[in-house]
Amino acid sequence: MNLPRIAVDAMGGDEGVRVMVEGAALARRQHEDFKFLLVGDEKRIAAALDNHPGMRGASEILHCEGVVGGDELPSRAMRRAKTTSMGLTVNAVKTGDAGAAVSAGNTGALMAMSKIALRTLPGIDRPALAAIMPTLQAHDVVMLDLGANTEADARNLVQFAVMGAAYSRIVNGFERPVVRLLNIGTEEIKGTEELRDAAAMLTAASAREDGGLALMFDGFVESDKINRGETHVVVTDGFSGNIALKAIEGSARFVTDLLRQAFTSSLRSKIGFLVSRPATELLKHHLDPNNHNGAVFLGLNGVVVKSHGSANAKGVANAVAVAARLLENKLTERIAHDLSQLGEGALGQNSRISGPKGGEAAA
Repeated sequence: MNLPRIAVDAMGGDEGVRVMVEGAALARRQHEDFKFLLVGDEKRIAAALDNHPGMRGASEILHCEGVVGGDELPSRAMRRAKTTSMGLTVNAVKTGDAGAAVSAGNTGALMAMSKIALRTLPGIDRPALAAIMPTLQAHDVVMLDLGANTEADARNLVQFAVMGAAYSRIVNGFERPVVRLLNIGTEEIKGTEELRDAAAMLTAASAREDGGLALMFDGFVESDKINRGETHVVVTDGFSGNIALKAIEGSARFVTDLLRQAFTSSLRSKIGFLVSRPATELLKHHLDPNNHNGAVFLGLNGVVVKSHGSANAKGVANAVAVAARLLENKLTERIAHDLSQLGEGALGQNSRISGPKGGEAAA
């Protein structure tokens, strides 16, 4: 695998340089051909590299002292894009100094910088934040939008479906992923006008005689079925998606904490834990967000991956691996091709947006 190097915002995330460099080093131990552009404070990065001598020959440091704060408004961060580690990381993709960018910093700021620097692909009105989540089946489920747009009309949702299906074909290998729209019910009459219009467009596009889109649209899905594995791609607006994501993450932590309390409440419980340890370890693996870390901004002229701010080294390594996989499988080219298959007429004349609305949801 001969890939361009990956730019890493070494200053982003809750723990910054140490975890970001350690995560990149872990990713390289798993894939020896990975190369990096590490962006941030040169002295701190160099000190972190001392613990990973194998990274020296595979990394270049781009010095930068400015850091985007976790609670910094995207509008303010945008004005400092040329002087912050996040801004320079994204810019490296724009200039061709790197093939992809990885950051664990402020989601809203990263979205804004990426959209301005890289622009959206032809036929895409807005990028969307997509991530994979575990299911009861052997495959993961792709879900978008998870926070890039607080509102989305029917046209946006159709575009999200096309992008999500392209991503699912890469991460899960499906030729025609099953796509559903997140709704409050599965009946055709349920949901907002935007959801019903999007469903009608996707139904028509995926049923064309020429084969239509490289996806199978299957109506609506409720939030309690997201992780069942019956759907390969779940599409929604960023506001609803962000709420659903955090509810799922919170439920996972609740189950983990509940089991921990149950297994330590008595001697009998501790013995029961030892007996059931293989099962609990499997559950822990599925519920650990670090094993599924690496959300992607789909629809841009370039690959940008958002690592969770609290990710550990294993999580950062997974985010780096996601970026490399998307480069290897030419994600942007796939999305552009699928959009060309969709055709402008399939989106409907009344659903075209006249300008941006909404903003970044908290992520």
